[in-house]
Amino acid sequence: MGQRDHYAVLGVDRGATPDEIKQAFRRLAAQLHPDRNPNDASAGERFKELNSAYQVLSDPQRRQMYDRFGHRAEDAGSPFGGSGPFPGGVVDLGDIAFDGFLGDLLGAFGVGRGDRGDIKQELEIAFEEAAFGCEKELTYDRLVSCTDCSGTGAAPGTRPSTCSACSGRGRVRFQQGLFPIAVERTCSRCQGSGRVVADPCKPCRGNGVKAQKHTVIITIPPGVDAGTTRVVGGAGNRVRADRPAGDLEIMLKVNPHPIFRRVDDDVFITHEVTFAQASLGAEVEVQTLDGKGKLRIPQGTQPGSVLRIRGKGVPHRTGLGRGDQRVQILLEVPTNLTPRQRELLEEFAKERGESMDALNKGRSFVDKIKDLF
Repeated sequence: MGQRDHYAVLGVDRGATPDEIKQAFRRLAAQLHPDRNPNDASAGERFKELNSAYQVLSDPQRRQMYDRFGHRAEDAGSPFGGSGPFPGGVVDLGDIAFDGFLGDLLGAFGVGRGDRGDIKQELEIAFEEAAFGCEKELTYDRLVSCTDCSGTGAAPGTRPSTCSACSGRGRVRFQQGLFPIAVERTCSRCQGSGRVVADPCKPCRGNGVKAQKHTVIITIPPGVDAGTTRVVGGAGNRVRADRPAGDLEIMLKVNPHPIFRRVDDDVFITHEVTFAQASLGAEVEVQTLDGKGKLRIPQGTQPGSVLRIRGKGVPHRTGLGRGDQRVQILLEVPTNLTPRQRELLEEFAKERGESMDALNKGRSFVDKIKDLF
């Protein structure tokens, strides 16, 4: 046995008003409720059928689809059912991102996604500020609710009137010939506000919002990377007075450092040592993020070697510990030698078995070192 017509279940005709449908349901519900019919095994099924009919006919959109498609509109696989993508047979174009040909077609008629009011700003910070964290002040322009008209857009002492095109809903519905569904879009007359301003507020020109400087304090945690974004909720534009403000998205730009270079949480620098320091070993002073620090140069350190100072890098974002500082060793080659210095180096070269021909031709040990670099 197939499903009975919803109108027949309620005992009303198809032109029944919402009040008539409600009254019919209440009357029949009192008669068919299982508690009032404890000896009637079919009372439960009849009450379920009554409730199902009322749920459909009491909802204007579902009733409209039922009138057009019958019980098929309520099938589990129907796109117009309660679990379908178009419940009630209505598509809200404001919630759909259209692509391709259909998007271009609708865009030609002024239908598109609304602006949420989000703002993107770039914030420059120093290398050390990114490493150790800081607080920065950011000032930018944003749209806020007009204080002169309290966001109504109407001149002081006047009020907006209800939009006659959408009856104050802010949305208009039309039937799309390509689809058996009703389509909604923002009302073009009131721009979705549902109200029309006859005498606009002068400071905001009837928009209900106006531009204003705004300052926020941004807390930068230690260890952030360049390109990191931070979002401040509600600090964006208020594109309409009756809607909440969008968000402020801040992208951090870390300025390069003249000495340090960062790789993950380690920092790298180069440091020149003399031939004697590299050969004999020494303790030298190097620059760190915390100021001057000591670095031990082992005996026989080769040019290009990378030495490490533990715990002098960038603080880990977990808050536990820091990276290391890496120091690449460069060899400082003297350019102006005194006669005595040249004599000592030539003696050193002879002790090492350097070619005397090279020395006689004026190519000293120092010159040969220069050739290496």
